[in-house]
Amino acid sequence: MPEVAAYAVDSPTGRYEKTTITRREPGPTEVYFDIRYAGICHSDIHTARGEWGRVNYPLVPGHEIAGIVSEVGSEVTKFQVGDRVGVGCFVDSCRECDMCEQGEEQFCTGTPSTIWTYAGIGRDGLPTAGGYSQGITVEQDYLMHVPDGMPLEQAAPLMCAGITTYNPLKRWGAGPGKRVGIVGLGGLGHMGVQFAAALGAETIVLSRTLAKRDDGLRLGATDYVSTEDNARMRELRGSFDLILSTVSDGVDLDGVLRLLKAHGVLVNVGLPAHPTTFSIGGLTGQARVLAGSNIGGIAETQQMLDFCAEHKLAPMIEIIPASQINEAHENVVAAKVRYRYVIDAATIGE
Repeated sequence: MPEVAAYAVDSPTGRYEKTTITRREPGPTEVYFDIRYAGICHSDIHTARGEWGRVNYPLVPGHEIAGIVSEVGSEVTKFQVGDRVGVGCFVDSCRECDMCEQGEEQFCTGTPSTIWTYAGIGRDGLPTAGGYSQGITVEQDYLMHVPDGMPLEQAAPLMCAGITTYNPLKRWGAGPGKRVGIVGLGGLGHMGVQFAAALGAETIVLSRTLAKRDDGLRLGATDYVSTEDNARMRELRGSFDLILSTVSDGVDLDGVLRLLKAHGVLVNVGLPAHPTTFSIGGLTGQARVLAGSNIGGIAETQQMLDFCAEHKLAPMIEIIPASQINEAHENVVAAKVRYRYVIDAATIGE
């Protein structure tokens, strides 16, 4: 079994240190690929710090992964050595339940259920380890082809940040004749703006400050509004068909709901650390909808990648060496990154 260099953390307050992990040899329908780049998602930080529940340490995070196939199993038909591939938040599921058959493997209800790329338990009974490493073995049905011409370093963050925003915008009908709001311009929001605009919607960023206004307009927004500007917020009441909230905390749900038209939809993809409250009247009075969304299935993730290639959409990234993972995590928490850190996996073994 191949041993690969990786970066792991051994406690909620620990620092990432270089280590070595063992990857299984690819089975008949599995692919092993050399990781070239791995995005840093805020979920990595929440998970590693134990903020979302119990964690088995040491932990190797990373679910925004792109690389090059170097070995395939004897029955693999979808990939070959040299292919450019990516993997996102999960690496397997039961493949038989209604959710899997509908292409929404992230909601698998079978046994095993959705097997997460890291902090999960694989079919072999061992903890899964993610993309802060130099190689990974994955079932062929849970890999995506990275389109020709798309740089791998840009493909990596799309495996989570891309599908997390593309899925709800498509599901809830963002398109021509619709006004779409994007709450927050961060790692998720900056992709949401691009998708909404490319789908043909009038796209407005709603952010606490105007510090990132130029970026928002450059990414495709037609307007950029501070949620602290009471006059503008009153002016926009009842005007949005769809609002996508990408921030974790600090959202005034009642205030955002008032921006929706009758039958308008507010979709939340941020995961607040604490419970939040809102007035049910803000929904019932205008038959508004408050919804949640969680990534997307394999087929839709491939569709999203192809959409990005067709429309020349890409995350704004900063490539870092693995030695800067600890600093990068602190910067993500402090909202100092524009807009996604990507680890150069070649530096993991240095």
